[in-house]
Amino acid sequence: MVETPKPSMQSSKVTERINAKAFELLEKNPQGLHWSELLSMIAESDPSFHPKTVNGCIWKLVEKYPDKVYKPSRGLFRLLKYSNESS
Repeated sequence: MVETPKPSMQSSKVTERINAKAFELLEKNPQGLHWSELLSMIAESDPSFHPKTVNGCIWKLVEKYPDKVYKPSRGLFRLLKYSNESS
């Protein structure tokens, strides 16, 4: 299986910066983050991010990075590397 590259905060692409921030936040929260928490934390990190763009990026995290992110329950996003740890 080919692993997708991790997005960078230095990227010129807004969606890549949003995804990079999402990964950074999920890394700091091994128990995972709910969609609403992720949305507000990313929006607070950079007010120039458009809310609908942030929403779309979060919505597609699992689809775009299935080798890195999963949803253990509805609305909860968690890094795959923490899947064996109890919540």
